[in-house]
Amino acid sequence: MDLRDALSEFVLTIILVVSTLVLVLRLWQDLTIAVSATLMMLSLGGLFLVFGAKITLLSRTLVERERGIRMNLIETQEVLTDKYDETVTQIDAIIQDFQRRLYR
Repeated sequence: MDLRDALSEFVLTIILVVSTLVLVLRLWQDLTIAVSATLMMLSLGGLFLVFGAKITLLSRTLVERERGIRMNLIETQEVLTDKYDETVTQIDAIIQDFQRRLYR
């Protein structure tokens, strides 16, 4: 994943953590709640980043597979076209042979 693509996700994760810190600012007397809420938001932000990376990877894989399938279809089309041309040539040769026999 490129840094430019992930920049917005990093910014949103930082905003998520800062907003969590602001929400638990009054609870700093109870350090356990503040730390656990901050860690929870960090893990949630990290989860979003991981999902974004996996979606990007899946998108790239899909594009590569599509390109491969397209190339296979083009190759198959070329092979079938060549076979069709060979068959038409053979049929033309057979028809010309029959026409020669009929005119003799």
